[in-house]
Amino acid sequence: MKIVVNGEPIEVDAGADEAMVDVLREGLGLTGAKAACRTGVCGACTIMVDGAPHVSCLLPAAAVAEREVTTVEGLDHPVQRAFAAHDGLQCGYCTPGLVVQAAAFVDDWRARNGDTAPPRARVAAAMAGHLCRCGAYEGIHAAIAAACRGEHDGAATVPPARVEAMDKVTGRARYTTDVRPPGLLEGVIVRSARAHARVTSVDLPADHVVDLLPADRTVRYAGQPIAAVAAATRAEALAIAGRAAIGYEPLPAALDDDPAAPPVYEDQAARKRAPSHSEGMSPPAGWQGNVRGPVGLLSRRGRTAARRVEAARAAADPRLVTGGFTTAVQAHTPLEPHACVARWDDSGDLHLHVSTQAVGVVAEQAAKRWGLPAGRVHVVAEHVGGGFGAKVGVTVDTVAAAELARVCGAPVRVVLGRDEELTDAGNRPGTRTEIALLTDDAGDLAALTVDVYGRGGVAVGSAVALQARLMYGKAPRRLRDYDVVTNEPPGAPFRGPGAPPLLWALEQAVDEAAHRRGEDPIALRRRWDGNPKRRALYDRAAALPLWTGRPATGAGSGRFRRGVGVAAANWIYVVDPGSEVELRVEDGLVVARTATQDIGTGVRGVIAAVVAEELGLPAGAVRVEIGRTGTVHGPGAMSSRGTASIGPAARDAARRLRELGLTEGARVVGGRRGDRRGYLTPFAVAGMALGRGLSGAVHVTEVEVDTRLGVIRPLRVWAGIAAGHIYADRLARSQCEGGVVQGVGYALYEERHVDPATGVVLTTGLDDYHLPGIGDCPEIEVHFHQQGWDHVNGRGVGIGEVSTIGVAASVGNAVHNATGWRPRDLPIRPDRLLEGITAR
Repeated sequence: MKIVVNGEPIEVDAGADEAMVDVLREGLGLTGAKAACRTGVCGACTIMVDGAPHVSCLLPAAAVAEREVTTVEGLDHPVQRAFAAHDGLQCGYCTPGLVVQAAAFVDDWRARNGDTAPPRARVAAAMAGHLCRCGAYEGIHAAIAAACRGEHDGAATVPPARVEAMDKVTGRARYTTDVRPPGLLEGVIVRSARAHARVTSVDLPADHVVDLLPADRTVRYAGQPIAAVAAATRAEALAIAGRAAIGYEPLPAALDDDPAAPPVYEDQAARKRAPSHSEGMSPPAGWQGNVRGPVGLLSRRGRTAARRVEAARAAADPRLVTGGFTTAVQAHTPLEPHACVARWDDSGDLHLHVSTQAVGVVAEQAAKRWGLPAGRVHVVAEHVGGGFGAKVGVTVDTVAAAELARVCGAPVRVVLGRDEELTDAGNRPGTRTEIALLTDDAGDLAALTVDVYGRGGVAVGSAVALQARLMYGKAPRRLRDYDVVTNEPPGAPFRGPGAPPLLWALEQAVDEAAHRRGEDPIALRRRWDGNPKRRALYDRAAALPLWTGRPATGAGSGRFRRGVGVAAANWIYVVDPGSEVELRVEDGLVVARTATQDIGTGVRGVIAAVVAEELGLPAGAVRVEIGRTGTVHGPGAMSSRGTASIGPAARDAARRLRELGLTEGARVVGGRRGDRRGYLTPFAVAGMALGRGLSGAVHVTEVEVDTRLGVIRPLRVWAGIAAGHIYADRLARSQCEGGVVQGVGYALYEERHVDPATGVVLTTGLDDYHLPGIGDCPEIEVHFHQQGWDHVNGRGVGIGEVSTIGVAASVGNAVHNATGWRPRDLPIRPDRLLEGITAR
């Protein structure tokens, strides 16, 4: 078949029905187009055919015969420079498809309208077929508007906001899914069709098979890995997997909260092997059937709190606010799925190219698993297409790839399909929360009880209620966490683990207390919250025209009703005190190296900016090399620890180099020196120390509620963040904007469904698991309060978690302000809203 690709006539050998994305990626080595969803929903694989954008995952190769194909690699367009300048990207995995679509739109717009910026709604409509899980939509809006105005037509333009931006907007950035070494085989995982069974036999018609079952040969959820196979192509491997004959001895499954449900774990020994979806260690707790708990270690005068609440309940005290709140399962679903390319070399060393948030953790865990010295495991993660907490450590894709590579004697790549990603690659557990909040005669918080039942499938470690200890002073509070264990896929830590469901309940209860007292909700929070950093945010929020002009609660009429809500949040300050940065002068450049990785937060830019500033160099004089082991220790990208750990280490290294002199070959290593007054934890555990202080956030959200269709449209969000010094302003704003987008998704759209009869996950594609798109998102304004962290080395702490965890609650409070009906269940679906306002 003859086609023209990026201006070059070529002949390709492809089946007529073969998807064009595979022809480009596997046949021609043009990896800019990403096969992220394969259902035409995300737009990451967009290319141009005869100048018109098409999703190449649904485009048969036969459809482009004798036609001209342009991929992102063949573009040289102002919109690419605009995306780089306005930071219309984060992890960059979706960026090539967005850039191709945006280039076509900008050209058409300018041809019709000249050098003018299109309305925001027009841009959203044009880009509606694209998803950015990182939520870089504000930067995308700004980039497209600037390109339409002609601001980036010349070759000399505004410097990129992030160091690697041009690699991402041109398709040069190389992700694990793009890695294809010579002799590569493709691996596929065979998964259980049963929610609970003992596997009696595995018959796979393949030469290369590895067993992935646990020692007891028991599967405890539909989708659990059983085995893995490898073949020359993914299609062949999938065909082999489809012919697998698995023998099962069925066991009764627990698929609901019924206390009489059959046990998921048959004895104490099995319970101890249950995986954890907590980011820290799970404290010991008792079991009653499938219910583990309560865990109430952070309660404060819990009996007093319970006694006060029960007395107020018995007296029907109007000052007592009670309620039940639920949240659905939210899937991480980064656009780059879990992926690993594994290879064993002739000396027995293991080489892993893996999509991970922690190259060092993967190396450490892999060395332990395969009995290797630490230096004989080599991990690379040059670019990572998102993670959000799901890609920490050795996951099943890595296990399968490494085991297959060993038995095959060849490199093996395992990439999870989107159905696998949504089933077994991580989720924020669903929750049911019972909350009671009592105020006294002065309007102060008198007692709080929170009971949370977390549903993390076969995993345990619910840590939701305990986070209520971090908010609103020292009033008595009883905080109890329970795990309701079911035969469903395991949860995993997800951006701010535990906090969004807690704040969904707590911040609405606080809002209701203010409403009953006739008090301004911001004023009440300010009075209850003794933290001066967050008080500065309250003061700023209270003066916003958005807030002062809000309507009276439930006073609206007509079909469309406007509402404004507020929610507060805080998050622990975590740091990796062992972080280091190596600087070496090579060929006239200062080269910075550390074993960290960038999942879209912009750590390369932070390191480059800190070193350049300290040495008085232009940014281009510093080259940053990260994403691989074999150099000094760097932090993982989780728990908002990355920038707070690596920024001070980079500054320390730059100061040492300045003292040594910028001579060719000079080398220094700088470390993350301790904070003034030290840390709350005496030593680091798993690279994590707990610092002194809590970061804070206040979100003010405006929504429009369509009372006929039940649709909630978020209009504007003001995000106030108190996290101290901001190392790279535009990158930090982009991360916080993305946090707002993920919070909106949690509030309004995201919900994983499981068949209640079989335990099979039903939402297996991005066509039925709704991620927020550019048209779903509000205008976002971010305000940074940078005072109050002088005791911290670097004067700044993390922003990844605190920027998202309170957003859903602010949406809920805005809906209440608009309608007078208070939502209790997430997501706030149209059916729930219509039922609620009708019953009110």
